[in-house]
Amino acid sequence: MEKKILTTPISAKDLEGIKAGDIIYLTGHITTCRDVAHRRLIEYGRELPVDVRDGAILHAGPIVKAVDEANDKYEMISVGPTTSMRMEKFEYDFVKHTGVRLIVGKGGMGPGTQKACQEFKALHLVFPAGNAVLAATEVEEIEQANWKELGMPETLWTCRVKEFGPLIVSIDTYGNNWFEQKKVEYNENKEKALEEIYKHVSFIK
Repeated sequence: MEKKILTTPISAKDLEGIKAGDIIYLTGHITTCRDVAHRRLIEYGRELPVDVRDGAILHAGPIVKAVDEANDKYEMISVGPTTSMRMEKFEYDFVKHTGVRLIVGKGGMGPGTQKACQEFKALHLVFPAGNAVLAATEVEEIEQANWKELGMPETLWTCRVKEFGPLIVSIDTYGNNWFEQKKVEYNENKEKALEEIYKHVSFIK
């Protein structure tokens, strides 16, 4: 199968045909953006210091090494995704306001993000957990560091990446939510499996 690579800036047309469960890679730019950045934008009305329209954000609190802090030169050491659901209450308004196309994180997201992805043509993607060091090797350079006063995890680190991934599509532009679909399948299979088990070991029921 041909490797699907999206390159920033990303248009709505670029996302056509990509479905929940697909695997893609990202080349271009991605900015770490988690709890405080979402809160500043949505609750306090502060504009992000970096333009992510038609771009990508990463729910992550990385470990970064200062190479030449006075000149904003940093090295990415580890950049594991953080739990995306924490941003769920902000994500619809975040996508609407910023025009971001790709939201990368860990775990699934809910109906607000699902609605945003369908309405504004964006994707939520999952970087497999436990691969923070691998992810860091796919960062070619940290080009900007904004809101450093928030501390390392909450700083907006804008990174140039090459084939960043694998990224599993969790929510697509058609409103499909991979995690929710799999929950339904799991529960259906679980009930069938339990019925069979109870025939042989009914005392555990």
